[in-house]
Amino acid sequence: MRYPASEKLEIIRLVEGSHLPTKRILDKLSIPKTTFYRWYDRYLSGGPEALEDRSPKPSRVWNRIPQPMREKIKDLALKESELSPRELAVRFTDTEKYFVSEASVYRILKSYDLITSPAYVVLSAADEFHDKTTRPNQLWQTDFTYLKVIGWGWFYLSTILDDYSRYIIAWKLCTTMKTEDVTNTLDLALQASGCDQATGRHKPRLLSDNGSSYISGELAEWLEDQKMDHVRGAPYHPQTQGKIERWHQTLKNRILLENYYLPGDLQQQIDAFVDHYNHRRYHESLQNLTPADVYFGRGHTILKQRERIKRKTLETRRLLHRKSAA
Repeated sequence: MRYPASEKLEIIRLVEGSHLPTKRILDKLSIPKTTFYRWYDRYLSGGPEALEDRSPKPSRVWNRIPQPMREKIKDLALKESELSPRELAVRFTDTEKYFVSEASVYRILKSYDLITSPAYVVLSAADEFHDKTTRPNQLWQTDFTYLKVIGWGWFYLSTILDDYSRYIIAWKLCTTMKTEDVTNTLDLALQASGCDQATGRHKPRLLSDNGSSYISGELAEWLEDQKMDHVRGAPYHPQTQGKIERWHQTLKNRILLENYYLPGDLQQQIDAFVDHYNHRRYHESLQNLTPADVYFGRGHTILKQRERIKRKTLETRRLLHRKSAA
């Protein structure tokens, strides 16, 4: 069976991001190991474009990216070294008003020897919630994660994440994981979102795990006063809170590159990363929009603008090719 390049790339990302052994995943997909590793070698050497089942050297290339644009892409990659080829492609399109694909960026960076093997994260959490939300502030996910300050001990980060947009509405660094910490974080989220002024039927539902602070009668009474419904995930099944789990992993991958000796330093780093995550980090599952773009309703306008830039860029490249071939 022949797979299109998009499916090959999806399978590769599935294997890279899974906590299961590669052989077990491939057996479930009925894909021979030799076939998968042949795809993977081509992907590592040539990027997503190398997964296409076609000649790598077409006789005529009308869609070639001009050298000045290739240089700009390289300069952006050196300036924004933390961005992946996918994020660089979106950032370049948005800032330069010139469309480039993820595959093109990967190929250009590869030619400049700027591609390194990524460190993939093992995360046992699902990508999606079964009952998908349709608007912001419909469902909030919440959970604690722990962070250490040297000489002070463990601190606990309580976060409220909007399920639809993945926007971090509020967070609080706590010394405990008590019900009061949960309600204080929810108070911040209600104020920040404006939902404290909403009527009961417009209040968000809350999704959490079964930690002691989330199953307490005190929290149940507080939520009842706020006219908020509460949904809890199945015990020992973290996939239900997949988005908040993924947020915690993303946060830790960035801020735990340093040691912290004062709680204020840790809080400052969290604040800076939340701002970056909400307003600058393109999210693949959000069509390469930022959480803030989706949460504040400007995503549709941005996607239409990108489509116009793409059409204009391709028309310009086609015209330049015709002139050079004349």
